[in-house]
Amino acid sequence: MNRDQYIQLCHELWMHNKAYYVECHPKISDFEYDQLMQELLDCESTHPDWIESFSPSQRVGESLTDGFKSVSHDVPMLSLPNTYSDEEIQSFIKRVEKNAPNQKITYSLELKMDGTAISIVYEKGVLTRAVTRGNGLMGDDVTQNIRTITKLPLKLSSENPPDFLEVRGEVFLALSVFKKLNEQRDEDGLPVWANPRNAAAGSLKLLNPKEAAKRDLQIVLYAISQDSSNKIQSQYESHDYLKELGLPTLKYTAWGENEKDIWSFRDKIFALRSQLPFEIDGVVIKVDSINLQKELGSTAKIPRWAVAYKFAPEQALTQIKDIKVQVGRTGVLTPVAILEPIRVSGSVISRVTLHNQDEIDRKDIRLGDSVIIEKGGDVIPKVVQVDLKNRPKHSVPWKIPAYCPSCETKIIQLDGEVAYRCPNINCGERNYRHITFFVSKVAMDIDHMGIKVIEQLIQKKLVTSPSDIYRLTKEQILELEGFKSKSAEKLLANIEASKQVSLTRFIIALDIRYVGASTADELSNVEDIFALSKMSSDDLIQMEGIGEKVAQAIVEYFQDAHHMEEIKALLELGVNPKKSSVLKTHHFYGKTFVLTGSLMSYTRDQAQMLIKQRGGKITSSVSKKTDYVLVGESPGSKYDKAKKLGITILNEEEFANLI
Repeated sequence: MNRDQYIQLCHELWMHNKAYYVECHPKISDFEYDQLMQELLDCESTHPDWIESFSPSQRVGESLTDGFKSVSHDVPMLSLPNTYSDEEIQSFIKRVEKNAPNQKITYSLELKMDGTAISIVYEKGVLTRAVTRGNGLMGDDVTQNIRTITKLPLKLSSENPPDFLEVRGEVFLALSVFKKLNEQRDEDGLPVWANPRNAAAGSLKLLNPKEAAKRDLQIVLYAISQDSSNKIQSQYESHDYLKELGLPTLKYTAWGENEKDIWSFRDKIFALRSQLPFEIDGVVIKVDSINLQKELGSTAKIPRWAVAYKFAPEQALTQIKDIKVQVGRTGVLTPVAILEPIRVSGSVISRVTLHNQDEIDRKDIRLGDSVIIEKGGDVIPKVVQVDLKNRPKHSVPWKIPAYCPSCETKIIQLDGEVAYRCPNINCGERNYRHITFFVSKVAMDIDHMGIKVIEQLIQKKLVTSPSDIYRLTKEQILELEGFKSKSAEKLLANIEASKQVSLTRFIIALDIRYVGASTADELSNVEDIFALSKMSSDDLIQMEGIGEKVAQAIVEYFQDAHHMEEIKALLELGVNPKKSSVLKTHHFYGKTFVLTGSLMSYTRDQAQMLIKQRGGKITSSVSKKTDYVLVGESPGSKYDKAKKLGITILNEEEFANLI
């Protein structure tokens, strides 16, 4: 690896860090991430002079989240080193023995919960603070959301609790709850979470505690960071101590005297893994003596007295019985393998996406093939590889059909695209998915119009396009299964309420190719939807964040007569997309803002709205292009960066005066 490749690897890992910790939507498995991180560490070990300050190896854990107060950890929250082999565990044991000669060393053995790390403080027995890991030194104060976890006591059950107790553990979602939440998100047209861990992390960082309470979060506590009573000197005994205080603790723990005990516990947990009602991704081995833990100490990032043995992603061999082709809302054809049902990581897998023709060609996937499936912690399993030894003799390469499986229109492939598309805007399956997206929360947000309702409306030919939704009558809705007078009236009221929509969400609902929420927000600065429809590609490129590809897609969308007819129909039926009035003469007009810290006089949404109404723009990161940084209490690293770059910093009083 040369230095340029090292820099590229740093950036790649930070991209995955952001997807994992901030967006709660990882793009690769834990195993793949750990392999990349190990590659980075090996490179930095060989070339210590290459190490950059921005290297992921120089930081612990997740980024801080805007909207929460940042709090310093009295004792840093370190990350455990990950291992995947017996040899690495043996090396860990030898290092401990070398650094603690002539001492009897025993181990506390625990589950490695696949959740999000948390630190909780009790003062005189009362819960006073809960903070996420953050960057290891500072985390987000999520006390209000932690209070919604029903199994976590707000007051310790002990008659004589310690004056001060800081415990650490993991917030997680039960698999059954995770499944229900993802089913609801899918029905609402929202992207499903990749795994329970990221769902828990996203739920914990909801700005509204009432919404967090609906997620049914759970928690286990497994470590004492600070205890004024100093009663416990054994990690293994700390579990019983925490339990006596009324705190939820790990279900499976063990005490080990030697390597044999460690392997025995590991094998037991591996066998139990698929039966557990929650996700784990391995076991944790800790030196049992608290005093010895302190003696062994830690590096800037990891403790020297603990290690995590992570289970490799679970794999299974099954057969491809068929390959079906799904048509998405933009016409993209996606091949899906229908499998001989197989149990992987606690759930039965009967289908798996094959993504596109290029992916099928790369792995040479064919009908009848025996394939290795991997799920790990991810919701969506994948084909790892084909077992060529068992390939049927007369198999042939599989190809995307020449005609749409839904409407039989000849498919196309646009220049520069991997995907094949059905160009027919009246395609039944494409239209169904488009309508499902149109009513979703990110678009028109029509409550109680889920997938089952839409399926019935389309089957009965009551809805063939989004505008038909606004033509529905009570009598027609009563024809649907599960509807009575009151529920029909409620759905009609929700449809009526959706007519008052922001121009941004209306643009999202139109489902223009390449146009997501941020692009739609930028496009909503035009006078109205018709002004947008008349803009040329050159006009659009002048807007922030819009390149030639996106501009061309927007122009092509509005050049389609069917699209314009549908927009006119929606407006004639009362849909009223409104743009926020912008004060073009205001000092904020054209200025870029970044917000950090906890605001006292405004909610973050209110502050952002005030800025946008005056023509300002909001971005999430500080750069030389930033004009103002609005700071509240306990601002984070953005405040420090703004000072370093000489950017104007506003407190709330100064902000109010400028408004």
